[in-house]
Amino acid sequence: MSEEQYHSASHCKYLTQYHIIWCPKFRFSVLQNGADDTLKNILANICNQYGYIIKALEVMPDHIHIFVDCPQTVAPCDIVRTLKSISAIEMFKAYPQLKQFYSRCGVLWSRGYFVSTVGHISEATVKKYIEEQKDHE
Repeated sequence: MSEEQYHSASHCKYLTQYHIIWCPKFRFSVLQNGADDTLKNILANICNQYGYIIKALEVMPDHIHIFVDCPQTVAPCDIVRTLKSISAIEMFKAYPQLKQFYSRCGVLWSRGYFVSTVGHISEATVKKYIEEQKDHE
């Protein structure tokens, strides 16, 4: 791994990368017909605002894969909370019909999520896996 891939902060060098997956409530296939592209843009904006670097991103009709490089000061649960909460608000604004569809429960995303740390050895493997997800559907 080259030296440039590591980040520097006061008194430390670090590389914290996470593969995160989450689903819409009830795992309904609502992320299609343009909603997938809108969500990609929303997630890119959130990551830009919070200093997360997207290494790979794929939005499937019923789940999201994102591979992010994050500051060492942010807990993975906080990254997920930020991505899910802001994206749900923005998606409901962009797609009022989605808000109406989920009006009984009032939420877009299911509660759970998957998060895994990614070391530099498996980074290429995770990127390849996420990019190949569209082909498996």
